Amino acid sequence: MKKQIPNIITLMNLFSGCIAIVMAFQGNLAAVFIWVVVAAVFDFFDGLAARALGVSSKIGVELDSLADVVSFGVAPAAAVFVLLQNFMLFPPFLLPLKEFIPYTAFLIPVFSAYRLAKFNIDTRQTTSFLGLPTPANALFWISYVYGVSQIQSEGFLYITLVLIIGLSLLMVSEIPMFSLKIKNLKRKGNEKQFLLIALMIAFVSVWQINGIAGGVLAYIAISVLTGEKKKSNR
Repeated sequence: MKKQIPNIITLMNLFSGCIAIVMAFQGNLAAVFIWVVVAAVFDFFDGLAARALGVSSKIGVELDSLADVVSFGVAPAAAVFVLLQNFMLFPPFLLPLKEFIPYTAFLIPVFSAYRLAKFNIDTRQTTSFLGLPTPANALFWISYVYGVSQIQSEGFLYITLVLIIGLSLLMVSEIPMFSLKIKNLKRKGNEKQFLLIALMIAFVSVWQINGIAGGVLAYIAISVLTGEKKKSNR
């Protein structure tokens, strides 16, 4: 039974992601945010539990990726779909495409699935990442969708479409991105992690839920500007 505990936690990640999808199609974007965050918590603790119990397994790795595709791929994509379909202003020249444009949201799970499959066979990613991690991408989108759904502006249609393409490509890119794991409380060696934590706290303090999207963009910017050389983790 002990060896199944991490798998059960992983399946709770999947269960939370399924609820987030239902909430998205019901138009409850605040609930989508909550349930994807809950999924992210389970995603953090399944690996922690596996290491603590000494029961890591190949099936656990596969389950983790399958759950992540749903919770951090399909769930945020469903929220973006609803945003584009129900909360966006379309300029007159794009009205003939209004019915079809929301489906661009499903590029998010397509690229998320490819990234997760690539990660599982990439031995270079052990202490840092190559490309944007899927949970970070998901947290960006659920924060972004919650904020933009309350704003009526044609400009956000273009911004959203550019972000869908840009962040999807970033997930499968070879751009090194630092791990968020902090091995000790010393500043040396953890400068980027502490800087990101400080920025995230500042952004959330000012913009609440919307600040998380800003924190993810800061994570991308710090990674690119500091030019991390090595690689690892989802």
